[in-house]
Amino acid sequence: MRISLDAMGGDHAPATTVEGAIEAVRASKKLSVILVGDRDELERELSERKFSSSRISIRHASQVVGMDEPPMTAVRRKKDSSISVALELVKTGEADAMVSAGNSGVVMATALFKLGKIPGIDRPAIATIMPALKGNFFLLIDAGANVDCDPLNLFQFAMMGEAYMRKVFNVDNPKVGLLGIGEEDAKGNELTKESFKLLKSSNLNFIGNIEGKEIYRGEADVVVCDGFVGNIALKISEGLAEAISKMLHKEIAGSLGGRIGYFFMKGVFKNFKKRTHYAEYGGAPLLGLNKPCIISHGRSSGKAIKNAILVAAEYYATGVSDLISREFGSRASKEEKVASAE
Repeated sequence: MRISLDAMGGDHAPATTVEGAIEAVRASKKLSVILVGDRDELERELSERKFSSSRISIRHASQVVGMDEPPMTAVRRKKDSSISVALELVKTGEADAMVSAGNSGVVMATALFKLGKIPGIDRPAIATIMPALKGNFFLLIDAGANVDCDPLNLFQFAMMGEAYMRKVFNVDNPKVGLLGIGEEDAKGNELTKESFKLLKSSNLNFIGNIEGKEIYRGEADVVVCDGFVGNIALKISEGLAEAISKMLHKEIAGSLGGRIGYFFMKGVFKNFKKRTHYAEYGGAPLLGLNKPCIISHGRSSGKAIKNAILVAAEYYATGVSDLISREFGSRASKEEKVASAE
């Protein structure tokens, strides 16, 4: 499998992206990675690590997109950016999937233009795996791709998320919940109330509204919301996990008993970090595109990039885009007739 990596994307690129690419090809002999970016910088990073392998190659891109650049401006003016070139490789078939920790808005806009949407899907959505008490994890969709949505968008997010969990993670008949401010169907804004009606009338295993305090219990396998709410939920979760970790370390370091206890609990804390840190999950697929595109955290470490590349490889290997296309074609036409009638 060939993964094109936006090697200039991310707060600490290209050091972290090159590191992640090396770790990924070491982890899987089936992988090859195309580093896309400034050739001189990338060759220097590889040289410093004394790494040489035919499974890592370089494709030069003369431009870099900043994290704060407006998406449409970057798409129009930076046609030779590392994001654009990496996605072009997927479009032409030179790569099977693309990974970027760069400007997510630009990645999405460029991916829409180059890869296109699965027929019938209005908007792609970011699907993020998050830890849970029951079932170990759940899928949050949309985690930030679409700030403004209508009920049909959320309905389609639910269908894509349900298919992803069922086909990729082998979750039998995934339970779908709608993120809201109360369990009652009458609670919420117009978007959630109308979305509730569509989901309730569908053939999905819809369990109703789910409040923010309940999502980590794992009662729902797929939690659906618009990208504005989803991104806030994601960032609050990341911040809370980091804050709890720092508070615990502060308390441990503050007493002899704490330090002694930590000696016996190191394995527990290590496992906790592994379950809650974003680097362990690598990246989030942009569901709804014709070909695989994985978006990673801007602060991604080498480990996070490695895991994102492995996610991209798994996404491609399982044929998720084709699976969603078939699922959507066979189910969505019937479901959307119901939705339109509502």
